[in-house]
Amino acid sequence: MALKRTSHTIYETKYHLVWAPKYRKWILRGDIQKRVEELFHEIAENHDIEIDTLEIAADHVHLFVSFPPRMSISRVVAKLKSISASEIFREHPEVKRELWGGHFWQVGYFVRTSGDQVTTEIIRNYIEYHRKEEKTPNQLKLF
Repeated sequence: MALKRTSHTIYETKYHLVWAPKYRKWILRGDIQKRVEELFHEIAENHDIEIDTLEIAADHVHLFVSFPPRMSISRVVAKLKSISASEIFREHPEVKRELWGGHFWQVGYFVRTSGDQVTTEIIRNYIEYHRKEEKTPNQLKLF
């Protein structure tokens, strides 16, 4: 994933997302696993989300994604979860017997941001430099 552009923004956002089916059921197998993967790619393509890496285990999913900063993490996760759940329930009604209560995914999720060259330590150093040492309008180089 490289720098991306919108009309007024240049960005590089990367997020590692993880969530599980309701009750952590081992439901993501066979046709359902393949269909969830297809759905995630379709949703991403239609909603300006780039999937770098995707892993679907029997009881959870991992996505490494990028999307424009105008979109919130919660909005992206909500799109991926809600659209995929609706389609799976529609296409595989037998899943409703396994996942009573009408929910396919658990409510929560895990998210972590990631960077290639701008690490946590570089950002901390940059902020400390500006707090303590900057006496002239020179710019500290991040790379």
